[in-house]
Amino acid sequence: MEDISKNIIAESPQMKKILQTIEYIRDADSSVMITGESGTGKEVIFKYICQTSHRKNQPIVKINCGAIPENLFESELFGYEDGAFTGARKKGKAGLFEMANHGTLFLDEISEMSLEMQVKLLRVIQKKEIFHVGGSQNIPVDVRIISATNQNLEEMVEQGKFRRDLFYRLNVIQLAIPPLRERQEDIIPLCYHFLDKFNKKYNKNKGLTVKAAQTLAHLDWPGNIRELENLVENIVVLEHDPVMRAKHLQDRYCKGVMLSGEVTVKGIIPYKEALSQMEMQLLENTRNQFGSTRKMAEALGVNQSTISRKLHQYHLDDANEHQEEKAVNIRKN
Repeated sequence: MEDISKNIIAESPQMKKILQTIEYIRDADSSVMITGESGTGKEVIFKYICQTSHRKNQPIVKINCGAIPENLFESELFGYEDGAFTGARKKGKAGLFEMANHGTLFLDEISEMSLEMQVKLLRVIQKKEIFHVGGSQNIPVDVRIISATNQNLEEMVEQGKFRRDLFYRLNVIQLAIPPLRERQEDIIPLCYHFLDKFNKKYNKNKGLTVKAAQTLAHLDWPGNIRELENLVENIVVLEHDPVMRAKHLQDRYCKGVMLSGEVTVKGIIPYKEALSQMEMQLLENTRNQFGSTRKMAEALGVNQSTISRKLHQYHLDDANEHQEEKAVNIRKN
């Protein structure tokens, strides 16, 4: 099995908490519901749950509830007997629940399941057994169910579009994946992750400038991680520049860029080391342009105390104090 942990970036407190929760439930069979906007990485989290679970060596079956026609959903989920309906295989067919027996079944886009199928799914969860379509023999199943949705199921319950009893059965443990705009600490590490991925895929060696990183870190990312990944691949493939610069971003990505002077971090280095290098160079660029910690804080959108602390952390405070003292003397004269 692929080591999915390499694809999980968790520098933000929110994502660290989610990974911690997954560690807590690794030996449990409780149903898990993964929620979050489209593109936030719900399937990656599902795969990580499976990889850390005590069922990791058992079958893992995925079904997209929005991709199967409603008239075929029951037979796909529970299987069918010979002659159950027109076009059925002569020897019948096992359903996805049987295929996932002793393992894990992933119900993606669970909000798309019809109310009729919700009733039947609830029965399987409660009884731990299924019946083939056209059959009468009960078949015991031992399956852990993980579901995912980008919809607000609680609102759907109140609107009568999703069964309350099923919701509580599926939502024993909820993992709410925050949108990328709410986990800024993950944006630049994700960018490096995708740079590494596509550099290897296309035999490139692109770096990232501080100005580009600053732009990326302050965007809303309505498409979340998927949008960022597509952008990085686009630039790696189409741009001949050895580094990813702010000018390579489309017009809608360039709003809010405040600083001039680009500093490059080239090559593949540990995330924390890259972030430290970029942070230090960003502080130096900002100090050179604005001089005082107050103006630096305004330009970077942080508190002045944060600037002072960071300058001290990178041993840049002496130079900055000298510049501020010089600025004060000029104002006095």
